[in-house]
Amino acid sequence: MTRIIGVGNYIPSETITNLFFDKHIFLNEEGVLLKDNNASITEKLKKITGIEERRYAKNTQVTSDLGLKAAQAAIENAGIDPETLDYIIFAHNFGDVRFGTVQSDMVPSLAARVKHLLGIRNNFCVAYDVLFGCPGWIEGVIQANAFIRAGIAKRCLVIGAETLSRVVDIHDRDSMIYADGAGAAILEANDDDESAGIRSHLSASYTLTEKDYLYFGKSYNNERCPDTRYIKMDGRKIYEFALLHVPEAMKKCLDNSGYSIDRLDKIIIHQANEKMDEAIVNRFYQLYNTPVPEHIMPMVIHKLGNSSVATIPSLLAMILKGELKDHEIKKNDVVLFASVGAGMNINAFVYQF
Repeated sequence: MTRIIGVGNYIPSETITNLFFDKHIFLNEEGVLLKDNNASITEKLKKITGIEERRYAKNTQVTSDLGLKAAQAAIENAGIDPETLDYIIFAHNFGDVRFGTVQSDMVPSLAARVKHLLGIRNNFCVAYDVLFGCPGWIEGVIQANAFIRAGIAKRCLVIGAETLSRVVDIHDRDSMIYADGAGAAILEANDDDESAGIRSHLSASYTLTEKDYLYFGKSYNNERCPDTRYIKMDGRKIYEFALLHVPEAMKKCLDNSGYSIDRLDKIIIHQANEKMDEAIVNRFYQLYNTPVPEHIMPMVIHKLGNSSVATIPSLLAMILKGELKDHEIKKNDVVLFASVGAGMNINAFVYQF
């Protein structure tokens, strides 16, 4: 089995409340001013997504800086020498985008930058990036597990970090959803307790008709940098896609683990929309004709927004550090991790602590 031996996260210090958007000029796809005032727009956003606040990185920080801080926290939590790492896998989607610019910087890879900043001299510690939409961190964990199970690696660092605030169209109300952050975990071969670790995993890419549900598109303000592209999404299609496919994927992954539904202690799911996540979990339990247990799904989207690949590892670190009321993970607890995002990609894994 592959087990998690250390976790860490970095939550940026810049708190952005919904009042931040009070003076924004929100337009529709045709560039026409929205009829509702900004107070109504932000209130609707809060009602649907649950988001009251989000965190932005400092102007001097880039994604790899956030990833480094989460990695350092995970290394300290695990109590390991970073020279013993065989792989550093960095999940992100937009690279380093410096504040006030629109150009993405991915060369060298963000994983290579973190390895350099950690001062690792071991040339056989392999550093590479994963671009897999919001499910990128889970996919990095699945890859690390494959390396460990195959005997290719003994210890891996998996990072998820993003600065989505740098790639949003300020005239698109969906820009209020996105946030910045980072999370990381150290995984290693578990030779001591065969019951603990990753018990099953699943990945899927729906690309035939769904690949453009999340995409890069022009600003809704035709006068604003017409050649620049920003993150865009078809929220309705994503919602319908997620409700149709994510619960089924979660069920398949849990069934493959050999655990029954009543053995599940927590569901840690990517947090993009509170209503959508609640609907996914409700439908998942309906597949087992079982009511949803209380406190099964911890949520931090209210204060942290959607930080893409950072949401799940950051949330895991918060729970294990005892920072979330009504949520804890104990030894032998079974946790289902799941995510959905650009691609359209879905993945999940079941883990016993």
